[in-house]
Amino acid sequence: MVGRRRGWFRSSGNNQWIEQARQSLASAFLDMDSRQSAAEAAVHAAEQVFPDRRLAAAWEPVRSRCYDAAAAYVTMTEQLEQAERDGTALPQGPQQAETVTRQLTEAARAVDEFYRGNQAQLENAVAVLGAVPQLAEQVKIAAARVRGQAATSEYANYPSVREQTAAVDEALLTLEAAGSGASAATVRDAANRLEAATKRLADALAQAPSRAGAAKTAIASVTTRLAAARTKAEGLAPAYSALLREFSAASSADLTDNGRESQRAIDAADAALARARAAAAENDPEIALDLTTSARGYLTEAEQLVEAVTKRLTLLREVRSDPQGKAKAVRFRLRDAQMLAVSRGLVTEWGSVLDAQAARIDRISETLTGRHPDYWAYVTELDTITAFIAGVVDRMRKQAGPRRE
Repeated sequence: MVGRRRGWFRSSGNNQWIEQARQSLASAFLDMDSRQSAAEAAVHAAEQVFPDRRLAAAWEPVRSRCYDAAAAYVTMTEQLEQAERDGTALPQGPQQAETVTRQLTEAARAVDEFYRGNQAQLENAVAVLGAVPQLAEQVKIAAARVRGQAATSEYANYPSVREQTAAVDEALLTLEAAGSGASAATVRDAANRLEAATKRLADALAQAPSRAGAAKTAIASVTTRLAAARTKAEGLAPAYSALLREFSAASSADLTDNGRESQRAIDAADAALARARAAAAENDPEIALDLTTSARGYLTEAEQLVEAVTKRLTLLREVRSDPQGKAKAVRFRLRDAQMLAVSRGLVTEWGSVLDAQAARIDRISETLTGRHPDYWAYVTELDTITAFIAGVVDRMRKQAGPRRE
């Protein structure tokens, strides 16, 4: 092509080479402009749909190159028109025209390279952008349909249905507001939120018929558990009395209020259960389910308070029957830790620390004297030592490689 252009430029007559140059320039410009326009539209779509990918920043140098080539084209065209109109010579005109043509061609090639390098993202963005209005409309239609079902449903007053209906209404308003001038990404996100809210409302409607049965089952279960908790609670007072008789007062000082607090929790569970029955009778099973959940929480609290007393009595009796049994178990753990320190070459670092635990065990064992030794303090201290040894073992195991003295 370059050779042919040079042939044109060597032809006789000013008008002939000017016309040929104008055609060559126009062809190159239109080709570049069409490629630039297509790429520009795709980049705009990408910025709308995937703004975090920052394709516009990568496109900017290519865009500037096209603008520079277009400006050179306009300037060259004006010069050609003036030379043709006035019949004047244009110094270096053929060479200038060829340079501008080449600039346009190279700018078009840069557009192609950019597009090929990002083709998948650009074409995906264009497809998504084109689908956004249709997506928004489809989501609105689906939301309106489910919203209508909720409004006429016999379960419309269920808290779950009311909550999800309000969420759909809010999401619909957000989508409609986004439709006026918002970016495609904003519209798509609003449509996705409305779609999710619509699904949750549909799920609430689907689950609503089973709520009554679930509430009935829950009420029966909590009723049984409440009766069992009351039975367990009957053993708290005798167990606490036994603690006071058989062991020092310090062994049960932290359990003084357990009887009163457990009864308070049982009474609260009973009240919540009564309200749950009333709600179920008034065809409000979801409130009934919430109340049975509250009742279970109170019963868990009551059971823990009762068990704290009964388990304390059992534990202290076991320790009293074999005071050294627990200490032996702790000494066994200590020996394991000491052997680990030796095997890993960590005696210098941890040996004295572990030896100190042996002294602690000896000291606490010596306190078991008198008619009512403080077995609870004994157990508590040994548990503390056990936890400390476990912490040392964990740290030794995490140390990299054995150290040798």
